Amino acid sequence: MTLQSILDEIQKRPGTGEVIPIIDPVTEAQITEFTDCGEDAVNEAVARAKASFESGVWVGLPGRERAKIMWRIADLMDQHLDEFAELDSLNTGMPLAQAKMIVPTCAEFFRYYAGWCTKINGTAHEVQMTGGVSGAYANMHAYTLKEPYGVVGLIFPWNGPIFNACAKIAPALAAGCSSIVKPAEETPLSALLLDRIIKEAGVPDGVVNLVTGYGHTAGAALTAHPDVEKIAFTGSTEVGKMIVQASAGNLKKVMLELGGKSPVLIYDDADLNMAIMMASMGIFVHSGQGCVCGSRIFVQRGVYDQVVEGIANVANNLKLGGPKEEGTMIGPLISQKQLTRVMGYIDEGKKDGVDVVTGGHRLDRTGYFVHPTVLAGVDPATSRLYKEEIFGPVVTVLPFDDDDEAVALANDTTYGLAATAWTTNLGRAHNLAKRLEAGTVSLNCQLVFDHGVPFGGYKQSGWGHEFGREGIEAYMKTKSVWVQL
Repeated sequence: MTLQSILDEIQKRPGTGEVIPIIDPVTEAQITEFTDCGEDAVNEAVARAKASFESGVWVGLPGRERAKIMWRIADLMDQHLDEFAELDSLNTGMPLAQAKMIVPTCAEFFRYYAGWCTKINGTAHEVQMTGGVSGAYANMHAYTLKEPYGVVGLIFPWNGPIFNACAKIAPALAAGCSSIVKPAEETPLSALLLDRIIKEAGVPDGVVNLVTGYGHTAGAALTAHPDVEKIAFTGSTEVGKMIVQASAGNLKKVMLELGGKSPVLIYDDADLNMAIMMASMGIFVHSGQGCVCGSRIFVQRGVYDQVVEGIANVANNLKLGGPKEEGTMIGPLISQKQLTRVMGYIDEGKKDGVDVVTGGHRLDRTGYFVHPTVLAGVDPATSRLYKEEIFGPVVTVLPFDDDDEAVALANDTTYGLAATAWTTNLGRAHNLAKRLEAGTVSLNCQLVFDHGVPFGGYKQSGWGHEFGREGIEAYMKTKSVWVQL
């Protein structure tokens, strides 16, 4: 399974729509191209998924047998770690070392959810109600069943292609669903390799179906399809709202992991060296192209200047470069479109009089590189770059005086995906965890993750949860059964 074989395969995929180029964000040269699959291909994929589910070829297997196959997927991913890392680093521009750290985590999704295959069960209930049509409920029994939704659509973004693919495919398989998988049009390469591995591991034909195309064509056809029972989507809040509208046709269930404008609170009693480094990496890693990136930093006034200087120093010492360039710590933005978006926010901020502490410019080299940017003097009431998700290496830093002000600033957003607080006062830390309006709150740590801990957003950052028990239950529905004994 070589890189060239994947590039050849994507070119040969059938389609009826536009030709979509895949661009290297480091060189700005075309890597390869493929044809949008079109609506007919999506309809065919849904039909295959529906047929496989109704036949019971996967859902009808004992849980232990599904688990064995999922373990094989994980083992094969481990064997092809280098190829996965090369594909995602080529496709996204992320440092190769970073990609090699991510792939083992992706394989573990299949091992983790393989364990759940034999632990899917409902609950027996003691019946306490009396009355009803037939009088008293004497000698009654009630229980619940957990059943897979059936045909599900899995749509994931370009910023973490293989990670997001595995985070959705693994629990869907464990639950017994049949799926249609659509990667972002910018980054489909690692999905092709994963599709090969899934088949090699023994997942029956029709259970996992890969489609490749634009969101407004293939994605739209998938979200509106009447035979799709559920959509799981990771991406922007704007597109998430469009998916909700498209789902109205058959009232399909929707799980959304959307945007963020995550706050980071740094108090004067924090371990400042650690807080400065982690807060910096928490926004600059992957050039800020992460939904949980801490793009709004609030610092207690007494240490504000020290923290701003520290974050700026980190920003100025991070080497930007291509995946294989020596010493590279951060790669480029994904595309010209994203570069234009990020620089548009920065330029608008400059016109509004924002203080550019460091950065604020594109690197003078080939590639979609933006210097990590630290901004101060931002007006929270009017600044778009403060309020809207930029998805780039851009952070605003503002001072605060006390807990109430810090919490008010942190919660003053339409998003609620993640939040962080740095303080050695444990009582304050736990109180902040309760008061911060976010689905994930990190105390004296940042960018932490475990397959068993649920992840989801408040407000406009999404619906539902991935990972953990909640992750597999997201692909299952509950049936209540009553029995007169």
